[in-house]
Amino acid sequence: MNILAVIPARGGSKGIPKKNIYPLNGKPLLLYTIDVLQSCNTELFIAVSTDSEEISNIAKERGVYTINRPSEIASDTAKTESALLHALDYLNTREGLFFDYILTAQPTSPFRTSSTIDNFISEFIKKKEQFNAQLTLHEDFTDFWIKNDKNEFERLNPNASRRRQERKPLYAENSCLYITDTRILRETNSVLGSKCAGFIINAEEALDINEMKDIELAEVLLQKRQAIYL
Repeated sequence: MNILAVIPARGGSKGIPKKNIYPLNGKPLLLYTIDVLQSCNTELFIAVSTDSEEISNIAKERGVYTINRPSEIASDTAKTESALLHALDYLNTREGLFFDYILTAQPTSPFRTSSTIDNFISEFIKKKEQFNAQLTLHEDFTDFWIKNDKNEFERLNPNASRRRQERKPLYAENSCLYITDTRILRETNSVLGSKCAGFIINAEEALDINEMKDIELAEVLLQKRQAIYL
């Protein structure tokens, strides 16, 4: 079973300049994802897809294969799937490589662990006859409200208990990990495939860096981790 692990890392970012290599606690954000993938027990072919020479050089310093992403699929509006399909074609054409599954690991999730990745893949392989994709989710007990057609606020689930302890959780997609059958990715043009399973991770691993407040929270969490091991 061949698994391609792609880290889609564009050079541009609106929220945080050069977000994918922002120095989180002194270490480029991208390297948190590269390092954890390299420490997995699961055999992976790791590749960074980027339009940035700076990002490419950082990845190469870790011995990671880099794929030059064309500008037309590197804009703010470009879908991640376009980078994944380009990566599959690129490696097939340039290296003669074929892959059964593609693991998408965004560079903005610095707290995922190698054991989570290994377990995530292992659980998917057990279900692959029933599902052709899998994503990470995390529990959320928030009592969400929405706006109705009258522009009035109403509870998303009006029958939910007012007490948090008695509510059923909702499950949030967090972009930490996706795995997809490559054949189904081509058919559906979606990392979610045609039948997607869910894998629950904790809220800390689910943290996704998009704004400076996320950076600030991540640095606090990293400093707390370091303090524990001192």
